[in-house]
Amino acid sequence: MILKSVQFTSFRQDLLQDYPFSLPMVQAMDQLSFEAPVTLFVGDNGSGKSTILEAIAAAIGSVTVGAIAVDDDPSLQPARALGRTIRCSWSVKTKKGFFLRSEDFLNFARQMSKTRQEMVERLAEIEEEYKDRSIFAQNQARMAYLNSISEMDRYYGKDLDARSHGESFLKLFQSRFVPGGLYLLDEPETPLSPMKQLSFISMLKDMVAEGSQFIIVTHSPILMAFPGADIYNFDALPIEKVAYDDLEHVNLMRDFLNQPEQYLRHL
Repeated sequence: MILKSVQFTSFRQDLLQDYPFSLPMVQAMDQLSFEAPVTLFVGDNGSGKSTILEAIAAAIGSVTVGAIAVDDDPSLQPARALGRTIRCSWSVKTKKGFFLRSEDFLNFARQMSKTRQEMVERLAEIEEEYKDRSIFAQNQARMAYLNSISEMDRYYGKDLDARSHGESFLKLFQSRFVPGGLYLLDEPETPLSPMKQLSFISMLKDMVAEGSQFIIVTHSPILMAFPGADIYNFDALPIEKVAYDDLEHVNLMRDFLNQPEQYLRHL
């Protein structure tokens, strides 16, 4: 493993009334060990799994998918406070990888599309501004924009925002992947259909084979079934590892799919 464990050290008693230190889950937290290339955080809404993932991202100095440091994201201020109480144990410390929330992905895709459109419009302006100048001058003026557009198209396609969310997510993730990286993902299944979730699992297996490690918050029974993954159940205090077939989330979904009418008739 790249990251072997995180230990939550004691914090000042006067912080107990402040979020996220006020959460029972945070107060019960001691240490999380990572013994598999893929570790999954599961639990009900509000169980604290995303809070812990954000704090780990802050503790390791991760960046968001838009290359913004977690330290510079104002929405992650509570996570940074908790992250300062975390001590990390590494096999090999790395800056490769990123931290991704589903909302970050959507914002990044839209920003990339906007930036590309602005560069296309600038090229049209240059065409008009330089129409009476030499071919050399025209090419020099256009070069930086053409190179940038070419790089964006090579990595993300011509219009990342025009694809379905699922297609865009898989394309973005694939283009930003670096072997040997540490990736922290918060509900990556959000834009993915069940079939695309299977494609994502296939991508994860390929990336694990290239030495990468993943810590993933998820509500998806499909992602929870990743072969060999360690699963931490955040509905228990203290947090505990559980087997896939012992997850209430999985059993509820299985029962519902087998007999949906048994559930729906009571609603």
